[in-house]
Amino acid sequence: MLTTFSIQGIPFSHPGSWFGISPVVAENTHADDPHLVSHQTGMHAILRLEARDGDGRAAADVEATPARLRWEHPAGQIELAYESADTVRLRGTGLGLRIAAAAGTLTPFSGTYLYRDPRDRAFVFTAYETGRRYRVTVLGATSATGATSVTGAGAELLGAGERHLDLPAGGSWEVAIEEYATSRDPYRATVGFDDVVSRVTAAFDAYLEAVAPWRAAETPAAGLATYVLWSATVAPAGFLARPAVLMSKHWMDKVWSWDHCFNALALAAGDPALAWHQFHLPFDHQDPTGALPDSVTHSEVLHNFVKPPIHGWALARLRAEPGMSLTRPQLTDAYRRLSRWTTFWLTQRRAPGHVLPHYQHGNDSGWDNSTTFDAGRVLETADLAAFLITQLRELEALATELGDDAAAAGWHATAQEITTALVSQLWDGSHFVARDPYGGPARRSSSLLALMPIVLGADLPAEIHTALADRIKTHLTAYGLATEPVDSPHYAADGYWRGPIWAPSTVLIEDGLRRAGHTELADTVSERFRHLCEESGFAENFDAETGAGLRDRAYTWTAAAYLVLAADHRRRTVR
Repeated sequence: MLTTFSIQGIPFSHPGSWFGISPVVAENTHADDPHLVSHQTGMHAILRLEARDGDGRAAADVEATPARLRWEHPAGQIELAYESADTVRLRGTGLGLRIAAAAGTLTPFSGTYLYRDPRDRAFVFTAYETGRRYRVTVLGATSATGATSVTGAGAELLGAGERHLDLPAGGSWEVAIEEYATSRDPYRATVGFDDVVSRVTAAFDAYLEAVAPWRAAETPAAGLATYVLWSATVAPAGFLARPAVLMSKHWMDKVWSWDHCFNALALAAGDPALAWHQFHLPFDHQDPTGALPDSVTHSEVLHNFVKPPIHGWALARLRAEPGMSLTRPQLTDAYRRLSRWTTFWLTQRRAPGHVLPHYQHGNDSGWDNSTTFDAGRVLETADLAAFLITQLRELEALATELGDDAAAAGWHATAQEITTALVSQLWDGSHFVARDPYGGPARRSSSLLALMPIVLGADLPAEIHTALADRIKTHLTAYGLATEPVDSPHYAADGYWRGPIWAPSTVLIEDGLRRAGHTELADTVSERFRHLCEESGFAENFDAETGAGLRDRAYTWTAAAYLVLAADHRRRTVR
């Protein structure tokens, strides 16, 4: 069960907040001290929080629970807790604290500036990169000093170039740090620090009980997985008009247009409203052709690529969740959006005279550098056809439920047409191949991507899904499904989609295997991935041979995949 965790891997944050506390200040960059890191207008380290002992830095141990971050040192301790999504409280005993502008170039139009608010005992850091202010209000009786000023509490304005203030060691102190965009009234504490911690503890415990009521000793990472999702949730702002679970509050601080589906699935039982928002986030930015954006974040919507159409698969699973009681208007809206997304593939991504759709780039598949795309950039692939067939069948089911039998018949006919083409044009008798719609030979690939049609389950002919299951076994390591076999000449331990284990491929394949009747293999895939997360956390991906976490170490779709697989396992084993 969840006790403490290291912020070296998982940032300390709070639902609704656009900032977190973490030593990760940029991609693959760790600072010596925790920082307040903003995720508005990109990832920006704003304030450095340095524990002090006397006149120097204290090498304190830092650990967190969902409600409290703590620095521990022989000289004393510092604690931090979220009073609200935009305000943290800190208090110290024995240890001092230096609150400093994060390292970076200071120009008239960049960096973080510090000045004294003359209205009360507060200091304000202004960050040009975020357009927000970070006000530090001294709550205790102790004084705060600027770097070369006299007592900060008595200064109207800190001297030019001042970029930090100090809470002295040796006594006790308490401050509040607020993030805000416009002016606001002076801060007044209305609740004590211990009460702040108690409220957050109760809130997280209630959320954990809602999202993972099935957790047990055999699912020891359920609490931390839930925390990763809970703490990565941000309030509506910028281009995100709904509450959103970012992929991470490290540098992968966006919503990509297939990642969100797995977060929605993990939240469906415990927080169906938030799950429904996750499903719809990219659909809020569909273009006139029906295409989804590649990604959305606070200040950016990218339409440079699309992502694979797994949304019909995800919606079918969402609708099967008992907690997802959807109204007719919700179903109608989902049907309309999913129809436009499917029509994009049928009208914009099929070469003249071709039945099968194509990707224009590996990034469209979500498997950016998969060895499948060594054969070419524009390809008709079996995974794309299988996802689209699944989506067409969900549209058929929705149209029938909504009373549009003519539309249902149309979706059914198109699904049958693509299914026939998938088998007749891309199955060579033992492998699914990829081909350039504009000419050239069909190519085999050793990538796990070529086995993704297993998502069709028993809807594939038995000889095909059995052959796929046999080949899936060749990708299994002690930790899960390698995206490229470890004995492949193309395998790379940290090769992104050319070797490492990933959450989405694991969930999709496990589900397809189970629906095709290959339950023993599905159980093995699920068990190995769950154990991998329990040992190595929730990294973006994992070394297939050692199980070590790679890239961003606090990835929400990985946490979501763990929760989905763990919940399904518990439902099967506990009656």
